[in-house]
Amino acid sequence: MKNMKKFLVLFSLLITAAACAAPPTNTGPAPYANANTATEPKSTATLSEADAIAKEKGTWDAIKKEDMAALADMLASDYIEVHGEGVYDKNGIVTYLKDLKLSDATFSDWKTLPIDKDVVILTYNVNLKATHKGQAVPPGPYRASSAWINRDGKWLAIYYQETLAKAAPPPPPASRMSPPAKATASPTSRMAEAGSDPATNEKLVWDAIKNKNYDAFAAFLAPEAIEIEADAVYDKAGSVKGVSMFDASKVELSDWKTVKFDNDTALVTYMVKMPPPQAAERHSTIWASRAGKWLAVFHQGTPVTPAQKK
Repeated sequence: MKNMKKFLVLFSLLITAAACAAPPTNTGPAPYANANTATEPKSTATLSEADAIAKEKGTWDAIKKEDMAALADMLASDYIEVHGEGVYDKNGIVTYLKDLKLSDATFSDWKTLPIDKDVVILTYNVNLKATHKGQAVPPGPYRASSAWINRDGKWLAIYYQETLAKAAPPPPPASRMSPPAKATASPTSRMAEAGSDPATNEKLVWDAIKNKNYDAFAAFLAPEAIEIEADAVYDKAGSVKGVSMFDASKVELSDWKTVKFDNDTALVTYMVKMPPPQAAERHSTIWASRAGKWLAVFHQGTPVTPAQKK
């Protein structure tokens, strides 16, 4: 399931509107900490962290052994994998990985984010020793994430994305820094609520960002929400701070794709085009129902890279 792309894409690359994207202008990483605990996941995933890690490593082992049949057996039929150079379904990724020669993969910083008893998100860092069609793959490290789902008693990978990690650029001198935009809200208008369609939800999130309504943006995020970008991993507070430093007025969204995990969880992935010199990015968000209210629980951004030449 780890598309060589993942490496490739990876190696080349990077929401960053948090949970729904804002470019890597977020400030200050906030590792999985979460001061907001008012709403907890509705139930604990039945897949333990140890089991989730073992299954994830199993996909990498299959790639290393070039056992595409074993890999395919671990992927859901509606599996989706997101890379800078493209978005792949199950058949596309399996076909692409046939040209990958993986000699080693090392992992660190494993974390799990239970969504419900049938869905769990796994995040980690990975370094690679590999070639694709004879060309060396950049070693990383990459920030990787995957989602596993219980389908008829069998846990299957349904999503994977990775982003080449890189250090955040140094902040400009204090005298040249623009203060964060102030949140705005209309006391006479009712805040829009997210529903079961993740694409519609994501558009509402971007409307809030473009309108500098950061209270509305924050309301779309679950307390435990995580955002993964090239420079760091952010919690909800970090994501909100990040979008407040970002001018989204000229952002264009396109190439929408959605995957419904189950009745309570869905994923949307899409292209974010920003004014030059900023690079376009592929963003993905996982939405989940919490006590009847749909909230963004996970987001990742990956810069677009040119497709590999044949």
